[in-house]
Amino acid sequence: MKSLMKMGVVFQPLTRLLNNTSLSITKNTSKLAIYASSNLATATTIAMTGLVSLITLPAHSAVLSVHCPQGCPTNPSDNDLVFAHLYALSNNPSTKFADWVAYEVTPTNFGTTPGRVWIDDPLLDSDKTLEKADYKNANSSELKADRGHQAPLASFAGSRYWSELNHLSNITPQNKNLNQGPWKQLEDAVRSASSYKKSLFVITGPLFNSDMPQLPGSDEPHQVPAGYFKVIYDHKGNSASFVMQQSAQRADDFCTKRAQMSEVDQLVGFNLPNLKESDSTYKLLGCH
Repeated sequence: MKSLMKMGVVFQPLTRLLNNTSLSITKNTSKLAIYASSNLATATTIAMTGLVSLITLPAHSAVLSVHCPQGCPTNPSDNDLVFAHLYALSNNPSTKFADWVAYEVTPTNFGTTPGRVWIDDPLLDSDKTLEKADYKNANSSELKADRGHQAPLASFAGSRYWSELNHLSNITPQNKNLNQGPWKQLEDAVRSASSYKKSLFVITGPLFNSDMPQLPGSDEPHQVPAGYFKVIYDHKGNSASFVMQQSAQRADDFCTKRAQMSEVDQLVGFNLPNLKESDSTYKLLGCH
């Protein structure tokens, strides 16, 4: 492998890559660039000054970020690892959805929801995610699916970067009763439980543990999630986990969707960070 591959990785905010590499850091007036010399099997990046970054890494690489301070989940083989201003995600080109999305919840980013203008992720090839047209008639189909945010728009409506939440890489088809019911309740509870002094962190993503119908308006292969997981934790790694299926009812109490961390580990196809299940975190969210 050539020394200093000059991958042009620009992290905003700063992310550290911890793997079997030697890293050198150079800084100029507009960005912080990280270059690597390593045994990476593949390394492709797109650098956009002051915006976001994308990198493909081997699955064993450990990544620490402000979005996931206890360590990000591993990046499955062939996935693209994207770092935006407000979240990180691992995009799966086979399912067309992010396997996981990680983000911080703090009142600093709260505000009035500015709207939903769906746009392609500028860092990903168009064939790696669904497009706006693929969701046509999804809500009136058998799926009864909303365009569901993985990192919720409401948690970042006050940020200047709110539009990144509407990137289609952050969207999945989510049953409207789930999306507007217990899933929304849980997102609201996370916002209510966070404070300026104590942020909370979330790792969330789709589950593919049973077959689901396809989106009727889509003209490309994809796999609709059967359910979703969400892990909420604090700076010390005290966590609470939830699993919700697409069949959830709007009136369901999100607290009844509690799950053991070991259950989530078995359902996902990657490694989550080492977090500690905590009754106090459940109570913080209103689950007694």
